[in-house]
Amino acid sequence: METATAELIDGRLIASEVRQEVKASVDAWTAKGNRAPVLKVVLIGDDPASASYVRGKNRACAEAGIESETMTYDADLSEAALLEIIDDLNTDEGVDGILVQLPLPKHINEDRILRAISPAKDVDCFHPENVGNLVAGVPGLQPATPAGIMEMLKRSGIETRGRTAVVIGRSNIVGKPMANLLVQRGIDATVTVCHSRTPDLPGVCRGADILVAAIGRAGFVTADMVKPGAAVIDVGINRVEDASRKRGYRLVGDVDFEAVSEVAGHITPVPGGVGPMTIAMLLKNTLFAATGSWT
Repeated sequence: METATAELIDGRLIASEVRQEVKASVDAWTAKGNRAPVLKVVLIGDDPASASYVRGKNRACAEAGIESETMTYDADLSEAALLEIIDDLNTDEGVDGILVQLPLPKHINEDRILRAISPAKDVDCFHPENVGNLVAGVPGLQPATPAGIMEMLKRSGIETRGRTAVVIGRSNIVGKPMANLLVQRGIDATVTVCHSRTPDLPGVCRGADILVAAIGRAGFVTADMVKPGAAVIDVGINRVEDASRKRGYRLVGDVDFEAVSEVAGHITPVPGGVGPMTIAMLLKNTLFAATGSWT
């Protein structure tokens, strides 16, 4: 009997489609005499990964017709000064979206900063008001990574209604909002959120028609944890040493990709899976913040 191989969910391709749709919407918006949407990114310190990620966001904005500016500050910027910067951006009618790049230096209270951003301009969807709207099913800004995963499921023809979904990880950025999106009316999945205290985690995962891994541990999900034919979404981005690579490492996900591919029905790769969708949905959130519409 031939070994089955999962169908690859191409995040780069789907993200490209979303970005083209955002560009078309921005073009239609500005053609009516409106100014282009404006995103301000606040970057504190010189973390290379954060700086690289921000550059990617800026390039994506430019391609979509969204104006973006990165406001860069030294790592010793005080919390009070950062709050003043955010307050100025909140009251600036020429700014539609505000994004404070995480992580922040240890002397700055991350929660206090995220709460200071106006909910209407909170394109990362971290403000408690936006989180509450998400839980209640109120249309509006959505956290980019979970929203991107929902877009991948929809555009890949993966049914959610009446299906069992398991989310591994309970972070505020991915795990919790992912579960809330999957359980909404019209999506209609039955959702279980797993974490380090979950008994018989492999057994719970084997019951999933849709398995979302967001735990931050390389290769954590193995083939014996996956239901045959399941859709496996890998959110993890982990560095593992690899002497054969020029940079000395390679990126892998939370899923043992090669082994799980022989069991699953659909699977996302790392890189090239969920990652590109995060930036694409950030653009979509900025469009919504500027226009009040997704299209």
